[in-house]
Amino acid sequence: MLKVNFLPRISAMARIVAAAGLLVTGACVPVVPVATASQPAESMPTEVEITHYSGTDMAPVNPETVVVADMAALLSLQDLGVEGIAGMLGLAVPVPDQYAAALDNPDFAELGSVWEPDYEAINALEPDLIIVAGRSSRIYPDMKEIAPTVDLTIWEDFYNKFQEQHRNMGMIFGVEDRVEERLAELDALVQDVSARTEGAGKALILMTTGAEVTAYGPGSRFGFVHDTFGYAAADENLEREATHGDAVSFEYILEMQPDVLFVIDRASAIGAEGEAAAKILDNELVAQTPAWQNGRVVYVDSFAWYIAWTSLPAFFQVVEDIEAGLQ
Repeated sequence: MLKVNFLPRISAMARIVAAAGLLVTGACVPVVPVATASQPAESMPTEVEITHYSGTDMAPVNPETVVVADMAALLSLQDLGVEGIAGMLGLAVPVPDQYAAALDNPDFAELGSVWEPDYEAINALEPDLIIVAGRSSRIYPDMKEIAPTVDLTIWEDFYNKFQEQHRNMGMIFGVEDRVEERLAELDALVQDVSARTEGAGKALILMTTGAEVTAYGPGSRFGFVHDTFGYAAADENLEREATHGDAVSFEYILEMQPDVLFVIDRASAIGAEGEAAAKILDNELVAQTPAWQNGRVVYVDSFAWYIAWTSLPAFFQVVEDIEAGLQ
Protein backbone atom coordinates (compact mmCIF):
# COMPACT_ATOMS: atom_id res chain seq x y z
CA MET A 1 0.00 0.00 0.00
CA LEU A 2 1.47 3.32 -1.11
CA LYS A 3 1.27 6.40 1.10
CA VAL A 4 1.13 9.65 -0.80
CA ASN A 5 -0.10 13.19 -0.44
CA PHE A 6 -3.47 13.95 -1.92
CA LEU A 7 -6.80 15.39 -0.92
CA PRO A 8 -9.29 12.79 0.37
CA ARG A 9 -12.90 13.60 -0.07
CA ILE A 10 -14.27 15.07 2.46
CA SER A 11 -16.75 5.95 -4.33
CA ALA A 12 -24.71 -1.87 -19.94
CA MET A 13 -25.23 2.10 -19.39
CA ALA A 14 -26.47 5.45 -18.63
CA ARG A 15 -28.60 4.78 -21.55
CA ILE A 16 -27.17 7.00 -24.20
CA VAL A 17 -30.34 8.49 -25.42
CA ALA A 18 -29.44 9.61 -28.88
CA ALA A 19 -26.60 10.63 -31.05
CA ALA A 20 -23.56 12.67 -30.11
CA GLY A 21 -25.44 15.94 -30.15
CA LEU A 22 -27.54 14.77 -27.20
CA LEU A 23 -24.71 13.39 -25.13
CA VAL A 24 -23.65 16.73 -23.72
CA THR A 25 -26.07 18.24 -21.24
CA GLY A 26 -26.54 21.91 -20.54
CA ALA A 27 -23.64 21.71 -18.11
CA CYS A 28 -21.15 22.17 -20.92
CA VAL A 29 -21.62 24.61 -23.77
CA PRO A 30 -18.95 25.18 -26.44
CA VAL A 31 -18.18 28.85 -26.92
CA VAL A 32 -17.83 28.42 -30.69
CA PRO A 33 -19.17 25.70 -32.98
CA VAL A 34 -17.19 22.49 -33.19
CA ALA A 35 -15.23 22.33 -36.42
CA THR A 36 -16.15 20.01 -39.25
CA ALA A 37 -13.76 18.42 -41.69
CA SER A 38 -14.13 21.46 -43.93
CA GLN A 39 -13.37 23.95 -41.18
CA PRO A 40 -9.86 25.11 -40.29
CA ALA A 41 -8.34 24.06 -36.96
CA GLU A 42 -8.50 27.68 -35.79
CA SER A 43 -12.30 27.42 -35.61
CA MET A 44 -12.20 24.67 -33.01
CA PRO A 45 -13.43 25.90 -29.60
CA THR A 46 -10.73 27.07 -27.23
CA GLU A 47 -13.04 27.35 -24.21
CA VAL A 48 -16.19 25.72 -22.87
CA GLU A 49 -18.68 27.05 -20.36
CA ILE A 50 -18.89 24.65 -17.42
CA THR A 51 -21.68 24.68 -14.87
CA HIS A 52 -20.39 22.99 -11.74
CA TYR A 53 -20.91 22.71 -7.98
CA SER A 54 -19.73 26.25 -7.16
CA GLY A 55 -21.04 28.13 -10.19
CA THR A 56 -20.39 28.60 -13.89
CA ASP A 57 -16.94 29.26 -15.36
CA MET A 58 -15.12 29.26 -18.66
CA ALA A 59 -12.57 26.46 -18.90
CA PRO A 60 -9.88 26.03 -21.55
CA VAL A 61 -10.21 23.11 -23.95
CA ASN A 62 -7.31 20.64 -23.75
CA PRO A 63 -5.37 22.51 -21.03
CA GLU A 64 -1.68 21.65 -20.99
CA THR A 65 -0.90 22.35 -17.33
CA VAL A 66 -3.47 21.20 -14.78
CA VAL A 67 -3.50 21.34 -10.98
CA VAL A 68 -5.78 18.83 -9.23
CA ALA A 69 -6.95 19.06 -5.62
CA ASP A 70 -8.99 15.87 -5.32
CA MET A 71 -8.01 12.21 -5.47
CA ALA A 72 -11.26 11.09 -7.10
CA ALA A 73 -10.89 13.65 -9.88
CA LEU A 74 -7.31 12.50 -10.47
CA LEU A 75 -8.36 8.85 -10.66
CA SER A 76 -11.05 9.64 -13.22
CA LEU A 77 -8.70 11.75 -15.33
CA GLN A 78 -6.14 8.95 -15.34
CA ASP A 79 -8.86 6.45 -16.25
CA LEU A 80 -9.87 8.65 -19.17
CA GLY A 81 -6.29 8.87 -20.43
CA VAL A 82 -5.88 12.58 -19.68
CA GLU A 83 -2.34 13.95 -19.58
CA GLY A 84 -0.93 17.24 -18.37
CA ILE A 85 -1.52 16.86 -14.61
CA ALA A 86 1.27 18.98 -13.19
CA GLY A 87 0.63 18.75 -9.47
CA MET A 88 -1.71 18.08 -6.59
CA LEU A 89 -2.67 19.56 -3.27
CA GLY A 90 -2.37 16.90 -0.66
CA LEU A 91 -2.96 15.17 2.65
CA ALA A 92 -1.11 11.97 3.58
CA VAL A 93 -3.27 8.84 3.51
CA PRO A 94 -2.57 5.26 2.46
CA VAL A 95 -3.55 4.45 -1.11
CA PRO A 96 -4.29 0.80 -1.99
CA ASP A 97 -2.18 -0.70 -4.73
CA GLN A 98 -5.00 -0.82 -7.27
CA TYR A 99 -5.28 2.99 -7.14
CA ALA A 100 -1.62 3.90 -6.57
CA ALA A 101 -0.65 3.85 -10.25
CA ALA A 102 -2.48 7.15 -10.77
CA LEU A 103 -0.02 8.76 -8.38
CA ASP A 104 3.13 7.21 -9.78
CA ASN A 105 4.43 10.39 -11.33
CA PRO A 106 7.75 11.79 -10.07
CA ASP A 107 7.05 15.04 -11.90
CA PHE A 108 4.05 15.97 -9.75
CA ALA A 109 4.81 19.31 -8.10
CA GLU A 110 4.54 19.70 -4.32
CA LEU A 111 1.79 22.27 -3.84
CA GLY A 112 1.01 22.11 -0.14
CA SER A 113 -2.29 20.83 1.20
CA VAL A 114 -5.90 21.82 0.80
CA TRP A 115 -5.70 23.37 4.25
CA GLU A 116 -2.46 25.24 3.52
CA PRO A 117 -2.01 25.60 -0.24
CA ASP A 118 1.40 26.72 -1.43
CA TYR A 119 0.12 29.62 -3.51
CA GLU A 120 3.60 30.57 -4.65
CA ALA A 121 4.24 27.07 -6.01
CA ILE A 122 0.84 26.95 -7.70
CA ASN A 123 1.43 30.32 -9.33
CA ALA A 124 4.87 29.22 -10.47
CA LEU A 125 3.32 26.38 -12.45
CA GLU A 126 1.20 28.88 -14.40
CA PRO A 127 -1.65 26.35 -14.65
CA ASP A 128 -4.17 26.56 -17.46
CA LEU A 129 -6.79 24.93 -15.24
CA ILE A 130 -7.32 24.05 -11.57
CA ILE A 131 -9.75 21.32 -10.49
CA VAL A 132 -11.16 21.28 -6.98
CA ALA A 133 -13.78 18.97 -5.45
CA GLY A 134 -14.92 17.64 -2.12
CA ARG A 135 -12.91 19.08 0.74
CA SER A 136 -11.00 21.35 -1.61
CA SER A 137 -14.26 23.00 -2.68
CA ARG A 138 -13.62 25.52 0.10
CA ILE A 139 -10.57 26.95 -1.71
CA TYR A 140 -12.39 27.43 -5.01
CA PRO A 141 -12.49 31.26 -4.62
CA ASP A 142 -8.74 31.40 -3.96
CA MET A 143 -7.86 29.08 -6.83
CA LYS A 144 -10.06 31.06 -9.19
CA GLU A 145 -7.81 34.07 -8.58
CA ILE A 146 -4.87 32.08 -9.97
CA ALA A 147 -6.35 30.31 -13.00
CA PRO A 148 -9.67 29.11 -14.43
CA THR A 149 -11.09 26.74 -11.82
CA VAL A 150 -13.92 24.20 -11.84
CA ASP A 151 -15.43 22.51 -8.78
CA LEU A 152 -16.29 18.89 -9.60
CA THR A 153 -17.86 18.15 -6.21
CA ILE A 154 -20.66 15.57 -6.44
CA TRP A 155 -23.20 15.34 -3.63
CA GLU A 156 -26.99 15.34 -3.96
CA ASP A 157 -28.70 13.68 -6.94
CA PHE A 158 -25.53 11.63 -6.96
CA TYR A 159 -25.75 9.42 -10.02
CA ASN A 160 -26.98 12.14 -12.39
CA LYS A 161 -24.31 14.56 -11.10
CA PHE A 162 -21.68 11.84 -11.37
CA GLN A 163 -22.42 11.49 -15.07
CA GLU A 164 -22.68 15.25 -15.57
CA GLN A 165 -19.32 16.00 -13.98
CA HIS A 166 -17.59 13.30 -16.01
CA ARG A 167 -19.10 14.75 -19.16
CA ASN A 168 -17.66 18.07 -18.02
CA MET A 169 -14.26 16.37 -17.96
CA GLY A 170 -14.89 14.99 -21.42
CA MET A 171 -15.67 18.42 -22.85
CA ILE A 172 -12.67 20.07 -21.22
CA PHE A 173 -10.12 17.43 -22.18
CA GLY A 174 -11.55 16.34 -25.52
CA VAL A 175 -12.29 12.78 -24.37
CA GLU A 176 -16.07 12.77 -24.82
CA ASP A 177 -16.10 9.38 -26.56
CA ARG A 178 -14.05 7.77 -23.80
CA VAL A 179 -16.35 9.27 -21.16
CA GLU A 180 -19.45 7.88 -22.86
CA GLU A 181 -17.81 4.49 -23.23
CA ARG A 182 -16.96 4.29 -19.52
CA LEU A 183 -20.32 5.66 -18.38
CA ALA A 184 -22.02 3.07 -20.58
CA GLU A 185 -19.98 0.25 -19.07
CA LEU A 186 -20.78 1.50 -15.59
CA ASP A 187 -24.47 1.95 -16.22
CA ALA A 188 -24.82 -1.59 -17.54
CA LEU A 189 -23.64 -2.81 -14.15
CA VAL A 190 -25.76 -0.30 -12.22
CA GLN A 191 -28.90 -1.31 -14.10
CA ASP A 192 -28.18 -5.00 -13.63
CA VAL A 193 -27.79 -4.66 -9.85
CA SER A 194 -30.74 -2.27 -9.54
CA ALA A 195 -33.01 -4.76 -11.28
CA ARG A 196 -32.30 -7.28 -8.52
CA THR A 197 -32.69 -5.19 -5.36
CA GLU A 198 -36.49 -5.18 -5.28
CA GLY A 199 -37.51 -7.65 -2.62
CA ALA A 200 -33.90 -7.99 -1.42
CA GLY A 201 -34.77 -6.59 2.00
CA LYS A 202 -33.88 -3.46 3.95
CA ALA A 203 -30.35 -2.10 3.86
CA LEU A 204 -28.50 -0.03 6.46
CA ILE A 205 -25.22 1.76 5.74
CA LEU A 206 -22.83 1.98 8.69
CA MET A 207 -19.46 3.66 9.14
CA THR A 208 -17.09 2.93 11.99
CA THR A 209 -14.45 5.34 13.27
CA GLY A 210 -12.64 3.76 16.16
CA ALA A 211 -15.42 2.62 18.49
CA GLU A 212 -17.98 5.07 17.09
CA VAL A 213 -20.65 3.84 14.70
CA THR A 214 -22.68 6.15 12.45
CA ALA A 215 -25.46 5.43 9.97
CA TYR A 216 -26.54 6.82 6.60
CA GLY A 217 -29.85 6.67 4.75
CA PRO A 218 -31.52 7.91 1.56
CA GLY A 219 -30.32 11.29 0.27
CA SER A 220 -27.11 11.15 2.29
CA ARG A 221 -23.48 10.94 1.26
CA PHE A 222 -23.86 7.21 0.58
CA GLY A 223 -27.56 7.37 -0.18
CA PHE A 224 -26.96 6.03 -3.70
CA VAL A 225 -27.40 2.57 -2.14
CA HIS A 226 -31.10 3.45 -1.93
CA ASP A 227 -31.53 6.31 -4.41
CA THR A 228 -29.66 4.74 -7.34
CA PHE A 229 -29.62 1.02 -6.64
CA GLY A 230 -33.08 0.77 -5.11
CA TYR A 231 -32.40 -0.98 -1.82
CA ALA A 232 -35.21 -0.34 0.67
CA ALA A 233 -33.98 1.70 3.65
CA ALA A 234 -33.98 0.23 7.15
CA ASP A 235 -34.43 3.82 8.41
CA GLU A 236 -35.91 6.58 6.25
CA ASN A 237 -35.32 9.30 8.84
CA LEU A 238 -31.54 9.54 9.13
CA GLU A 239 -29.94 12.97 8.73
CA ARG A 240 -29.23 13.62 5.06
CA GLU A 241 -26.61 16.37 5.41
CA ALA A 242 -24.41 14.79 8.10
CA THR A 243 -21.02 14.25 6.46
CA HIS A 244 -20.05 11.53 8.91
CA GLY A 245 -23.57 10.16 9.44
CA ASP A 246 -25.85 9.94 12.48
CA ALA A 247 -24.28 8.42 15.60
CA VAL A 248 -26.10 5.18 16.45
CA SER A 249 -25.91 2.41 19.05
CA PHE A 250 -25.85 -1.36 18.69
CA GLU A 251 -29.35 -1.36 20.17
CA TYR A 252 -30.43 0.88 17.30
CA ILE A 253 -28.96 -1.49 14.73
CA LEU A 254 -30.85 -4.40 16.29
CA GLU A 255 -34.07 -2.37 16.41
CA MET A 256 -33.81 -1.54 12.69
CA GLN A 257 -33.53 -5.25 11.82
CA PRO A 258 -31.60 -4.67 8.58
CA ASP A 259 -31.51 -7.50 6.06
CA VAL A 260 -28.17 -6.27 4.73
CA LEU A 261 -25.44 -4.10 6.24
CA PHE A 262 -22.91 -2.14 4.18
CA VAL A 263 -20.00 -1.26 6.47
CA ILE A 264 -17.34 1.40 5.83
CA ASP A 265 -14.22 1.33 8.02
CA ARG A 266 -13.19 5.00 8.08
CA ALA A 267 -10.04 4.40 10.15
CA SER A 268 -8.82 1.95 7.54
CA ALA A 269 -9.61 4.41 4.73
CA ILE A 270 -7.58 7.25 6.22
CA GLY A 271 -4.80 5.17 7.79
CA ALA A 272 -5.79 5.96 11.37
CA GLU A 273 -5.43 3.67 14.36
CA GLY A 274 -8.53 2.01 15.75
CA GLU A 275 -10.39 -1.25 15.97
CA ALA A 276 -11.41 -2.82 12.70
CA ALA A 277 -15.07 -2.53 11.76
CA ALA A 278 -15.50 -6.30 11.76
CA LYS A 279 -14.38 -6.48 15.38
CA ILE A 280 -16.53 -3.53 16.49
CA LEU A 281 -19.70 -5.06 15.06
CA ASP A 282 -19.00 -8.57 16.32
CA ASN A 283 -21.30 -8.46 19.35
CA GLU A 284 -24.44 -10.17 20.59
CA LEU A 285 -26.77 -7.34 19.56
CA VAL A 286 -25.67 -7.03 15.93
CA ALA A 287 -25.53 -10.82 15.77
CA GLN A 288 -29.31 -10.91 16.20
CA THR A 289 -30.00 -8.95 13.01
CA PRO A 290 -31.17 -10.74 9.86
CA ALA A 291 -28.12 -9.33 8.05
CA TRP A 292 -25.70 -11.02 10.44
CA GLN A 293 -27.61 -14.27 10.68
CA ASN A 294 -27.88 -14.61 6.91
CA GLY A 295 -24.29 -13.65 6.11
CA ARG A 296 -25.22 -10.37 4.44
CA VAL A 297 -22.78 -8.04 6.21
CA VAL A 298 -20.65 -6.45 3.49
CA TYR A 299 -17.38 -4.84 4.58
CA VAL A 300 -16.90 -2.60 1.59
CA ASP A 301 -13.73 -1.22 0.02
CA SER A 302 -13.42 1.68 2.44
CA PHE A 303 -10.96 3.66 0.31
CA ALA A 304 -13.28 3.45 -2.69
CA TRP A 305 -16.34 4.46 -0.67
CA TYR A 306 -14.91 7.07 1.69
CA ILE A 307 -12.09 8.64 -0.31
CA ALA A 308 -12.66 8.11 -4.02
CA TRP A 309 -16.28 7.10 -4.60
CA THR A 310 -16.88 9.96 -7.04
CA SER A 311 -14.24 8.57 -9.43
CA LEU A 312 -14.86 6.11 -12.23
CA PRO A 313 -12.49 3.36 -11.00
CA ALA A 314 -13.75 3.53 -7.41
CA PHE A 315 -17.43 3.57 -8.34
CA PHE A 316 -17.00 0.38 -10.34
CA GLN A 317 -15.80 -1.12 -7.04
CA VAL A 318 -18.77 0.40 -5.21
CA VAL A 319 -21.13 -1.37 -7.62
CA GLU A 320 -19.36 -4.66 -6.93
CA ASP A 321 -19.73 -4.15 -3.18
CA ILE A 322 -23.42 -3.32 -3.49
CA GLU A 323 -23.99 -6.42 -5.59
CA ALA A 324 -22.36 -8.47 -2.83
CA GLY A 325 -25.28 -7.50 -0.59
CA LEU A 326 -27.59 -9.55 -2.80
CA GLN A 327 -25.74 -12.78 -2.17
